[in-house]
Amino acid sequence: MKIIPMGDLKNTVQIERICAEKNESVFVTKNGYGRLVVMDINYYEKPIQKMCEAEAILDGDTGNKYGI
Repeated sequence: MKIIPMGDLKNTVQIERICAEKNESVFVTKNGYGRLVVMDINYYEKPIQKMCEAEAILDGDTGNKYGI
């Protein structure tokens, strides 16, 4: 996990590299407080997919609703 100040968002290439290559999220702070989280789309989609699968199981869904 990387923590950077809001002003460092100007360096988008470095932030993208951290997110994609190191498979990490980047926490962005403003005035010392957390404001944003930046992450690679693949890193984001994995837990979302698992959440959808768990919800489908709990709902007794056959899988078509979430494309599972």
